[in-house]
Amino acid sequence: MSAHPAAPQEASLSQAPRFDAVRFDLTLSENPFPPLPSVSDAVEECLSRANRYPEFLPRVLPRVVADHLGVDAEQIVVGSGATGVAMQIMQTLPARGDRFIFATPTFDGYPIMANQLGLSTIQVPLDSAGRQNLWSMARAVDERTGLIAVCRPHNPTGTVVPASELKGFLYSIPAHVPVILDEAYVEFLGASDTLDVVELVRRHPNVIVLRTFSKAYGLAGLRIGYGFGSAELLARVRRLQLPFGMPETAVAAVRASYAAEAELGERILRITTQRELLRNALRRHGIRVPRSSGNFLFLPGSDIAATLTHAGIAVKRYPDGSARIAVGDPDADRAVLRALAGPHDALRGEDSRMLSVTVRSEPSAVRSRHR
Repeated sequence: MSAHPAAPQEASLSQAPRFDAVRFDLTLSENPFPPLPSVSDAVEECLSRANRYPEFLPRVLPRVVADHLGVDAEQIVVGSGATGVAMQIMQTLPARGDRFIFATPTFDGYPIMANQLGLSTIQVPLDSAGRQNLWSMARAVDERTGLIAVCRPHNPTGTVVPASELKGFLYSIPAHVPVILDEAYVEFLGASDTLDVVELVRRHPNVIVLRTFSKAYGLAGLRIGYGFGSAELLARVRRLQLPFGMPETAVAAVRASYAAEAELGERILRITTQRELLRNALRRHGIRVPRSSGNFLFLPGSDIAATLTHAGIAVKRYPDGSARIAVGDPDADRAVLRALAGPHDALRGEDSRMLSVTVRSEPSAVRSRHR
């Protein structure tokens, strides 16, 4: 573990080199598909009113999200993507100089924003399997701890903390210490890994569940995210709600996305199928890719990032040479495999064993309104 303000140069590590020869940009774990047609139509219809201001403070969007989750609107805060909501949390709940505990590597925004806000970071290394070490994180908590973040699935490795381990961890954390449960990729989780976050928040009112419409829903450019937690805790976060900060297009896009969850589930299945096929093929060639529950794969190895970059594939790079790549675009996935395994291998779409594994995992977006 290390305790220090995040160094400014960390921001540069989040950017893959950009060259004119880049054929595929897989740096940001973006959804390879455009918004669903019904969502695009709903957003386009709003543009005729783009000369009008949105609500001064958002009321409609929190109600839409709350109705979908089956909770009160006072338990929801919305913002500019999950990053915007995380920034509001970090500005309001810990005090300047407090310690912020999270795993490393993790979502780049956490150390960058901590540095901006004057928080001291406690960065706990992942274990050898790419999993967050919750017990080391719990041991790092002291009287100066002001915030903790746990990603589920984890970014960048895609690993998932077991529900029982997470619950035990939360019981060990003092009730006055806020915990962000970052579920940016929750829609890609299988049925057996999905948590009842409504019950979790009821038992642990210091937990804020963080979600986004950027990943599975494919709305990264619209910047829509939300936090869900106890009404008392969220009231503190809502004090920094940006006036006129949530456009009408966000409300329209979320409503249409919720109404189209069957189609969303089909897209998620396509992405997770491609992910499993690519992972299986890479492992056949000796690359020890962790099992991922996101729309990305983490590829460990000192020369992985450089090899992919030289092949015209932009990736999220890490200091040790490893890379994270977005998945789901068959052409890009094939290019990754050719770069790392040679021109004679291919993704085997007829691999029924891998397809059955993906189907059994059943993406959560097609199962239930209450996640």
